Amino acid sequence: MPTGRAAERASDANGSSDDGAPRVAVVGAGLGGLAAAVRLAAGGCEVELFEKGTGPGGKAGSLELSGYRFDTGPSLFTLPQVFEELLATAGRRLEDYLELVPLDPVFRHEFSDGTVFRAPAGPARFAGEAERVFGVERARVEAYLRYCERLYRIAAPVFLNNSLHELETFLQPRVMFSILRSLQIDPFRSMARANQAKLGDPRLVQLFNRLASYNGSNPYRAPATFNLIGAVEQVFGAYGVRGGIYAVPRMLAELAGELGVTLRYGAPVERILRDSSGHRDGNLGERAAGRRAAGGRVCGVRVGGEERRFDAVVTNIDPERTYRELLEDTEAPWYRRYLESEPSSSAIVFLWGLDREFPELGLHNMFYSAEYRDEFSRIFDAAEVSVDPTVYLNIGCRVTPEDAPTGGENWFVLINAPPDRGQDWADLSRRVRKAVLGKLARVLGCDLETHLRVEQVLTPAELAERTGSFRGSLYGLASNRVGAAFSRHPNRSRRYPGLYFCGGAAHPGGGMPLAVRSGALAAELLLRRARSSRTAPVS
Repeated sequence: MPTGRAAERASDANGSSDDGAPRVAVVGAGLGGLAAAVRLAAGGCEVELFEKGTGPGGKAGSLELSGYRFDTGPSLFTLPQVFEELLATAGRRLEDYLELVPLDPVFRHEFSDGTVFRAPAGPARFAGEAERVFGVERARVEAYLRYCERLYRIAAPVFLNNSLHELETFLQPRVMFSILRSLQIDPFRSMARANQAKLGDPRLVQLFNRLASYNGSNPYRAPATFNLIGAVEQVFGAYGVRGGIYAVPRMLAELAGELGVTLRYGAPVERILRDSSGHRDGNLGERAAGRRAAGGRVCGVRVGGEERRFDAVVTNIDPERTYRELLEDTEAPWYRRYLESEPSSSAIVFLWGLDREFPELGLHNMFYSAEYRDEFSRIFDAAEVSVDPTVYLNIGCRVTPEDAPTGGENWFVLINAPPDRGQDWADLSRRVRKAVLGKLARVLGCDLETHLRVEQVLTPAELAERTGSFRGSLYGLASNRVGAAFSRHPNRSRRYPGLYFCGGAAHPGGGMPLAVRSGALAAELLLRRARSSRTAPVS
């Protein structure tokens, strides 16, 4: 059913709004699509969002099982300024919509030798505790965190705040300054090599190597540039969210409705329509005639067998599926490039509802394997799962107690896994389950299986089916080589004028802040062209 004030507004049959504002279809209510809808509506567009599911969220979904509620995707909230900036474009404040809980400690880390490290918030306190637990000099750890922050400060203006595939990006003084400092972002050695050189202690190195999994990559191959993630988590701060992570897409959907976006759930888009005749659209001013784009200009979508006309379309659907299903264009260069690129890692996820509590655990918990390099080699080289996997455990009721019955806990347990290539996931998930329960039973001194009251398993194949992600990859493409950032799909299509891409598989990448930025970037590119069309002469 449609929601939002725009559902009450009528438009004519050819897709033009009554007041001449561009009419835009957004396909998919993931974080990127919701962010695009908010930014477009705040910029004066008439927006209609189509989502095949019964509510918002995409990968950031929610599931209720017999009194337990689980977030089924992201679990760590970082870079609140990305969300603040988006809401500011609509004259709103984040704190009026979302209650964030600063985390301290940020994570509980347990290593294979039994060492437990509760990572405190803030670089100074983190360094002090690292010196006490690992014996690494405080000054050395503080220098490492300054290195992570420097990487972020140099790279963010280029990779996070701008579209990499637009010429005007590289004409900005701040971007040009960052490019001149590109050798300072440590691109020619791996994350693991840099961390070993700077930190020394294998446990502390493993703690920071794990951050490669935040974009589905291998720390032994991914450029050390991605050590900037250490600043995002440990310098800038990490948060829990009251109501769980699912409160984030709910918040964006609420705001979109307030801004007049029509939200249509249970409405899967069947095709993205295109017009190859070369006509010029008055609202966006992109001409295909004379320099006709290979695929033709996008002019609407087909939903429920009905063709709906729009001035532009923003797709939050994985680029592979967008080309293959929605455009029926498997000859597109970006489609072929996508198939030839390395997908990010996926995951096997266990949703467990327990009938007892473990007060020694926090909101975020890591239980590390003894052979970390082998674990990533198995994922990326052998397309299999480690026999001794690292376990990530999120206990959502630490921040939102009502997500579990009194005396119980809701566990989201994630194991890094290869993307789906036809593996026997039923057998793999059974073996992984046994290994995980065994590891947790040893470290917690408890037979966990006797306390399981609710259980559901999500495999890469199921994640691909649920989210439409290519092979179930969590972050689109892996970043296991220099220049990988340029392999992500552009936010604006040149093959199809009027078509824009957002979401974790588009620039700038996966993870909640980046997905939101992708939606904002796509919307800003669209709005820029809409503004220029109002001032440019019609030719």
